[in-house]
Amino acid sequence: MKKIHFLLFVFSFCLILTFNLTAQNEPYKNPTLLIEERVNDLVSRMTLDEKISQMMNIAVAIPRLGIPYYDWWNEGLHGVARTGIATVFPQAIGIAATFNDSLLYNVATVISDEFRAKYNAYIKDKNEGFIGLTVWSPNINIFRDPRWGRGQETYGEDPFLTSRMGVAFVKGMQGNDPFYLKTVSTPKHYLVHSGPEPLRHVFDAEINERDFLDTYAPAFEACVKEGKAYSIMSAYNSFRGIPVSASKYLLTTLLRDTWGFKGYVVSDCDAVRDIYSTHKYASSMEEAAALAVKAGLDLNCGTLFSHLKGAVEKGYLTEKDIDVSVKRLMEARFRLGDFDPEDKVPYNKISPDINDSPEHRMLSIIAAQQSMVLLKNEKNLLPLKKDLTAIAVIGPNADNATVMYGNYNGVPSKYVTPLQGIKNKVSKQTKVYYAIGNDYVEGMATIENVPTEYLFSEDQHGLKGEYFTNPDISGNPKEVRIDTLIDFNFEGKTIPKGFPLENFSVRWTGTLLAPEDGKYQLALTGDDGYRLFLDDSLLIDDWTEHAPTTKSGTIEIQKGSKHKIRIEYFQKAGGASIKFSWHVFGKDRLKEALDIAKKSDVIIYCGGISPSLEGEEMDVPYEGFKGGDRTSIDLPAVQEKMLKKLQTTGKPIVFIIMNGSALSINWADKNLPAILEAWYPGQEGGTAIADILFGDYNPAGRLPVTFYKSIDQLPTFEDYNMKGRTYRYFEGEALYKFGYGLSYTSFRYSDLHMQKKMKTGDTLNVKVTVENNGKMDGDEVVQLYIKHLQTPVPVPNIALEGFKRIHLKKGEKKVVEFNLTPYNMSVIDNSNKRVVISGEVEIFAGGEQPYTAGLKNKKIIKTKVVLSGNDFMIE
Repeated sequence: MKKIHFLLFVFSFCLILTFNLTAQNEPYKNPTLLIEERVNDLVSRMTLDEKISQMMNIAVAIPRLGIPYYDWWNEGLHGVARTGIATVFPQAIGIAATFNDSLLYNVATVISDEFRAKYNAYIKDKNEGFIGLTVWSPNINIFRDPRWGRGQETYGEDPFLTSRMGVAFVKGMQGNDPFYLKTVSTPKHYLVHSGPEPLRHVFDAEINERDFLDTYAPAFEACVKEGKAYSIMSAYNSFRGIPVSASKYLLTTLLRDTWGFKGYVVSDCDAVRDIYSTHKYASSMEEAAALAVKAGLDLNCGTLFSHLKGAVEKGYLTEKDIDVSVKRLMEARFRLGDFDPEDKVPYNKISPDINDSPEHRMLSIIAAQQSMVLLKNEKNLLPLKKDLTAIAVIGPNADNATVMYGNYNGVPSKYVTPLQGIKNKVSKQTKVYYAIGNDYVEGMATIENVPTEYLFSEDQHGLKGEYFTNPDISGNPKEVRIDTLIDFNFEGKTIPKGFPLENFSVRWTGTLLAPEDGKYQLALTGDDGYRLFLDDSLLIDDWTEHAPTTKSGTIEIQKGSKHKIRIEYFQKAGGASIKFSWHVFGKDRLKEALDIAKKSDVIIYCGGISPSLEGEEMDVPYEGFKGGDRTSIDLPAVQEKMLKKLQTTGKPIVFIIMNGSALSINWADKNLPAILEAWYPGQEGGTAIADILFGDYNPAGRLPVTFYKSIDQLPTFEDYNMKGRTYRYFEGEALYKFGYGLSYTSFRYSDLHMQKKMKTGDTLNVKVTVENNGKMDGDEVVQLYIKHLQTPVPVPNIALEGFKRIHLKKGEKKVVEFNLTPYNMSVIDNSNKRVVISGEVEIFAGGEQPYTAGLKNKKIIKTKVVLSGNDFMIE
């Protein structure tokens, strides 16, 4: 026995010795070495095929080197997307309206925490999917034209605001460890990109150099230089005749050589293929792949880089060219901690328990509150009293969860719509009536949750749910219960205790009662498979693994008829969600809306548009919309018609707009007493709306975009030059200007002072006193604008160069301080260099943009400073 023990000891010692010797011979596994040495060693051990396999978003495992499978594609625009339950914050355009980059830093920190929490959980379970830490956000394109459907993903039309928000997001996402990255943040879409969506694969953006440097480039430059973004995504389109993904000037000369970018560049999905297939810039896929890599693109979202081996064989590029990209990619994975012991990476300790936690949900409420912009409040209709006799809540956005999320969104464990938020806020004696009233646009059937009062299981409202711990609905269910509403994101309280979040199935059975005669569209939305049987006939069938999709079927049924219903659902991996909804054709929605309006004290109409109408390269066959973009910025006619009908009741109307881009609500502005811009406000949007409507929160959001009266005021959508666009160059009369927003209180500005003369290289300190001279505590967004007078070169009409959101109790004063750097005071000269030039500069401080005739909510004060000395070049 002793001999056996001795032999085992010797064997173990030899194993340990062999491991240590192997580790010493594999420097890439040694965390004490410099990262450059480790990266070089790892890449030197790869074959050409292995190197290429790591240059596409789905990077296969290389077991012999200990390189795990990794999908570089993940999304986190305003919350973790596509991977189970996560906190959903307001859409980016709403976050921009907070004018609060400190808040956005906190939001991004929460998002990155949840990414790490999910990554840590998935790594332990060895599941594959959208689990990576390389996040393709934020979108910092300039929202130059309200017709662009993806403008909702941006921080608006102003380069300074976008820069500050972009830097805050990147820093919050990447963390503050000196070596390890919490996640990698990927500003996109580099560099000149903002629609039209249907043309993005063929479009060539031609602009003058001044607009390029002064409008389109600053946010990307700031995110690289100040934010230290470790990744950049190239755009689909061409720029000045060269596809962006093949532009050595953009991807190397400007990005790396001029700005000092140290990370890797990823293509938008299939953008490398576009170099060949749509831009016709390459003669083959091998040449397209080679052009991209030699230009400075390292990672292909898609599979076209599989042609890189053929490109090497044909002499289009060398293996050394490929090594450059692979080393950049491997360094990112080292900095994410992929090759180091678990206890060495501080972010590995983040627990899955934080996902959509109460603290994170509270931050989503704060973000939603701060994002909302009060556009009109005639005769102080708002805030409303909580003990009104009755309230009518009407409109397609009143009780629609999907519209609150925007696009590129995650899924929360629960949500609060405007209708539910209002019900939660008012007294028990107040009756809250609801009617959808109308669809978003003519011809679009708005689908609603099937209400519990039309679902029965024996003597109870709802359907009997049988939950199985397998994906096959086989054997005996682990739990049986009555579910009153089939609208689930399965995690936390929505799933039976101790139930698996993957590889399960559910069967719901019961009776469906028809409330009206006519045609019904029944729909299921789910991730993964689902099917619906009505009277034992299969009506909807999508029994496959997939991301959330919606399928529907149409039937004719009579009022009062009862129908046997069975819904089946399975889930295997990733997110888990199922929703049962319907649309009842022929229902007199107008009459229903007018009936509840007439018996109410106030009407709250929740309208606007939705992510189903505006977004990325979409098929939207309705008037005013095309390919995800808009051909009209008017409020859809069916909604304006409804508002006019509601006005005839004589009841006061509060119009809540939910949208991701500016709307020309000209009639509403002239005729309705109160208008609140709520954007796509995230999971707690309804709570925040109710807080503002009933005075528990004083609104202070500001518009990050100009609201025009008509697209007739704008140049053509395809024109990327800035003349006539955004508040900086627009010469017409806007409906609502950039930076505009009302409050329930008032503020006074005084004592704006600074030195009156400065050298061109100095920082200018500006101070202004702000007083809350109204009757309610509240936030104020202090905005600092500059205007160059009599310059020898073209400059913006006026430009935002500072903002601070502050809180003031009624009667309180604060001194707000700004430091204007030479960059803030600079212009682009005639040789296309950024310089500070001698001359007078007007400086304005206030709660809104200067020169806002007719907008009386704020006072603006101004002064002048004289810049003197020689031209000062901005490095």
